Amino acid sequence: MATLPRASRVIVYIDGFNLYYGVLKFSKDKWLDIERLFTLLRPHDTIHKIRYFTAHSSDGKSSDQLAYLKAIATRPLVNVVLGRYKNKTVKCQVLPASCSVREKDRFFKIPEEKRTDVNIAVSMLDDAYQDLCDHLILVSGDSDLVPAVNMVKTRFPAKIVTVYVPSRNPIRGAAVELRAAADKDRDLPLNLLKHAQLPASIPDGSGGFITKPTSW
Repeated sequence: MATLPRASRVIVYIDGFNLYYGVLKFSKDKWLDIERLFTLLRPHDTIHKIRYFTAHSSDGKSSDQLAYLKAIATRPLVNVVLGRYKNKTVKCQVLPASCSVREKDRFFKIPEEKRTDVNIAVSMLDDAYQDLCDHLILVSGDSDLVPAVNMVKTRFPAKIVTVYVPSRNPIRGAAVELRAAADKDRDLPLNLLKHAQLPASIPDGSGGFITKPTSW
């Protein structure tokens, strides 16, 4: 494995849903300045870009998420990449066979987030092919990203892939497959989150302000 230059060119790839559900959902640190976080976390690196992958929420709280996406998009290094939600039909498996509910009423639709994994994988490979970085940092614990990491390592063995797993739960945080695929793996340090918060009010560039949601 090649030795990284002292100040390696870094691109960060953040799985937004994995970060949110792993460490932010029940915390007071949701208004997270991801640019500040990685400046603190990687002080000796040259961070060229932070790519944040998500999709617009369908849980009725999208206004909070939209405010956050607009807020982080004001940061010079941050690039927000959106996927989408698509309804998926599933069958209820809880009701016993003897239940009088009609068969057709056992089926219902749930929203399923789509494209995020593919968007991350394509971006990692594209950046590597264009030689835009020496070091790819992936923030996720999702094993679906193992093929992308493996392909980067196969095609570009001189490049380093580091995984930061965002989790407060030891089981969720195990992420054995993804950790094993990377050159290096770490737990995302939770103690830094409170030191990397956005201002409560941020100029939006057009005379207005983006305000931190009151529930956050």
